[in-house]
This record gives sequence, C-alpha cells and structure tokens, in this order.
Amino acid sequence: MTRGSLTRRAASRRGLLGLALLLSLALLAAACGGGGQTAGGSEQPSGQAPSEASAGPVVITIGIDADPPNLDPAGSTARVDRYVQNNIFDKLYDIDEHMNIVPDLAAALPDISEDGKVYTIPIRQGVNFSDGTPVNADAVVFNLERYLDPSSPRASELSSVEKVEKVDDYTVRITLKAPFAPLLYTLTDRAGMIGSPAAIQKEGADFQQNPVGSGPFVFVSRIKGDQIVLKKNPNYWKPGLPKADEIIWKVVTDENVKVVNLKAGQLDIINTVPAQSVADLSSNPDFKVVSNASLGFQGFFLNVTQPPFDNVYLRRAVDEAIDRQALVNVVFQDTAVPGYGPFGPTSPAAAASGQVPAPNLDQAKADLAKGGKPDGFSFTFKTATSPVNQQVAQVVQNMLAKVGIQMEIQQEEFGTLLDECDNHEFQACALGWSGRPDPDGNIYSWLYTGGGLNDSGYSNKDVDQLLDEARVVADMSQRVQLYAQAMQIVHQDVPYVYLWFPKDIMAYKAQVQGFVLYPDGMIRAETITK
Repeated sequence: MTRGSLTRRAASRRGLLGLALLLSLALLAAACGGGGQTAGGSEQPSGQAPSEASAGPVVITIGIDADPPNLDPAGSTARVDRYVQNNIFDKLYDIDEHMNIVPDLAAALPDISEDGKVYTIPIRQGVNFSDGTPVNADAVVFNLERYLDPSSPRASELSSVEKVEKVDDYTVRITLKAPFAPLLYTLTDRAGMIGSPAAIQKEGADFQQNPVGSGPFVFVSRIKGDQIVLKKNPNYWKPGLPKADEIIWKVVTDENVKVVNLKAGQLDIINTVPAQSVADLSSNPDFKVVSNASLGFQGFFLNVTQPPFDNVYLRRAVDEAIDRQALVNVVFQDTAVPGYGPFGPTSPAAAASGQVPAPNLDQAKADLAKGGKPDGFSFTFKTATSPVNQQVAQVVQNMLAKVGIQMEIQQEEFGTLLDECDNHEFQACALGWSGRPDPDGNIYSWLYTGGGLNDSGYSNKDVDQLLDEARVVADMSQRVQLYAQAMQIVHQDVPYVYLWFPKDIMAYKAQVQGFVLYPDGMIRAETITK
C-alpha cells in the first residue's frame, strides 16, 4: 500500500481470478461497489459540455483502493487521504499538469528575501470556507502553526520554518531558520492545505472525520470501509467550477473487482489498473486508460529498534536476497520498474537512488553468518489485505527462503497497518510512498532522525547532516550529490528495503470529460463531469 500512500498494481493469482470475478459479478447484481488503487497519466480537459443523457445532478463515482484513515491534513500520512483532501481543501500553492508551481489560495508567488529566509505571501481575498468563515491571514497562520506542532507529520516537512506571522489581513510572512529550497513544493501538498479554524476548534479530534475547507467540494458523509460523499461547493471561488454536483469515493481493496465494477457501470473512474487489465481496457472504446511514471516508491520498513532487525547484517541479508527485476516481472509486468531508492525515474534526483543490484545469495549467506544467524532466522511481515499485497509478500517470502530466512505474512486492514507501523509495532512493514515533486519530500521525513515518516526508527547523524545540507542548497546538481552520499550510507544500513517504482495508471469511462492526471498522481475532481 501507499502511505502518503501504498501503491498496488498487478495481477492476482491466476488460479483464483476466475472464481473471484464470478462472485464479484453476482454481488454487483444486488449492490453497488467500487474501488481503486494508484493514479497517473495526463490528459487535457476536453472542454465539452455534459451530454444530454446526463441531465440532472452529475454524480462522479471514483474507486479507491483503501478507506482513507484521516482526512485532517495535520495528522494524515496516507496517499488515499490525499485523494479526498485535494477536493475539500485549497492549498496555498498547487502544481499544474507540467509540475509548475501555481498560486492557489495565495494570490501570487511569494516575495523572497535576498538571503532566501523570508517568504512574504499575499492571500487571495474574497474566499470563504464552506462554513462561511473567511480565508485570511489569521486562518493561514493558524493552520501553519498547527502543522508545526511536533505531533504532526507535517512538522518534519516544515522543520526549517522558524515562525509564521500575520503582516496584515491578507499577507503572511514565513521566516526560515535557513534557506529551504523545497518550501514552495512542500506548500503544494498537505502542509499547504488550509482548513477552517472555526471548524478545527469546534471539532477537535473529530475534524479528521468531518473536515471543512474552501475547496470545490464539501464533505457530506462517510460510511467507514465503504464510501465518502462530497457535494458541490456552491460558493467556490473559481468561476464555473466544480463541474460535478457530487463526488462519491468508493472503497474497493481488490483491484480486479474495481475493473469489474468499472465495466458494470458502478464506477466512473478507478485509481489503479491491474497489469492484466491494461491492454483489455485500452482496446475497449468504452474506456480510456492514462498513465505516468509515478513520483513515488514501494518497499518495506525494517524496524531497527528491536530484534531481529536491530542487527544490520540481518537487514543486509534480506536486502541482498531479493531479485527486484523478477518481482516486477511476476507481479507488475510493465506497470512498474525495479527500484533501489526513494527517487524514481522522473525525479531530478533519480541518479542518487543508485543502480538496482542483482540478488547476491552468497553475500546474503555471508551476512547471515556475520549476524550470528548462519542458518537463517524468522520474522513477521505486515502488509495490507489486497491480492496484490499478498502476491508481493509471497514472492519476497520465496526469495528469502532460498537463504534460510523464514518470513511469516500477516495481512491487515490498511488503517490498522498504518497505525501499527507509525507506532513501530512491527518487525517488517510494507508501506510505500506516493512521491513528491521535490526530492526532499521523498527522503527527509523517512530517513531523518525523528522524521514524521521514519517508522523504522532509523538514526544516522551523517545522513541527517547530508539531508540538512541538501535543504539549504539551491542548485539541484549539488543537492543530487548530497542525496547520493546519503543513499550510499542508507544502502549499507538498510532501514528500508526499496523494491520498485510504480507507474501511475488510471482508467475511466469514455463519457467522462475534463479528467486530468497530474504528476503527483492526485485526482482533482473540480473539472470532471460526464
């Protein structure tokens, strides 16, 4: 699964597929379903008007691969949360389909001081939250200070921020401890989402399940494990948007069932397509399939704070025994590529990840001996419940068994998995990342000591120093060199086993119009209609 999300794309085991699809069709005759997994691709909005057949309220049903655990940007760490959040909350800045930074709630790009430490941001005037309260400098300061709280995963993303101040009613000043090159890209995601202070104060912890923003859609209801319903914001500040009257996010954890639901008309869009369905849907004129190389990565954490993975030689043995190319061939075919780091093929820091190594069973056995376990050892591998997650785990399990490492697979509901991994209650935990435009977003929180996404408990002062230096340097080529040095250390320490870089693939009904897939893989539904 993908944590900021986990990505799952691939064929389920062939022996069970036929039966599963037949059962799914039978169930769909009695009730609606839906679901999905990872997103991608880019296509310009058609600009066409809805067809006459769609007269009346326009309802778009989107299949997603897991139930969003937390809709509050201050506490969210799952990709699936971001699908919904991007349609409830506006951000200070956003990216366009070419990954350029564009103003959103900010009225313009910031004025930046000569020393790169002070950002003065004008706030768009005349915008209200859906509860009627104003979006202004006070609201922006309130949200950013909330994200700076050490208990928030956003804190490590914004750790370079010294203070946030109101200059006037519609101007905010952010002062940094040191120049921070990734700041604007950071503000295009959850750290830049602005929620209603009134609603946050009123709801408290319940805000995560009853969010209020100023975005194109308003939260209406949710049925845990089933669906989330959003309705059109009638007072949205962008003229003519949103196009649809209602967005329904349907949770379906089996991506083969998602395809069945799409074909049956129960879903308009699915956020992932399994490998074996890509050609079929692409050749069918009733559907469109779009794809992009993802910004994210996939793999699994090793908990370095407790046995057996407090032993670096045992961590190395696991890493060395895995054949990444074989894993991709078996599970993902051409919907992924082997990976060996946090920076995918489209990242400006791609070279820093390092070359994907071939499996080295002899070295794995040697490291087992160095670690005091010449005959191997056993551990528990926690992963989410989808068939793809199970298949990945089984392939890894078989590879490790060749060197005497016994891996027990434990599948869990995604929200439970996320909580246990965040609380370090695991030995190995399969969580990946949906990726960020700036390389810092793919490495700092994951590998920095105390980072908000550092579930492995990893700490290396040399890595910390290199990552801090990379945040200050503006020149990307110099940053890449620093990331490469950090990854040389990380590959020796192995707090996380990098496995593959996914491709973001989505499918939707041909009658859907205005669908754009952005480089960050998020669904911005404001332009979608049918």
